[in-house]
Amino acid sequence: MDALRVVGVLERIATRVGREAACELADGGVSAEAVATGLGTTHSKALMLLLTAQDG
Repeated sequence: MDALRVVGVLERIATRVGREAACELADGGVSAEAVATGLGTTHSKALMLLLTAQDG
């Protein structure tokens, strides 16, 4: 497998795992503030992540 294909596979895996994790957090009632702190991101980005997970 060449390097570009490996990168593509890893990106797809990371996206899928990220969505699944966000769903679990949203279902578990974890706050956007807690997600933002844990990921080192803004409240707005964490909120979007949780809301997107709930829609998916």
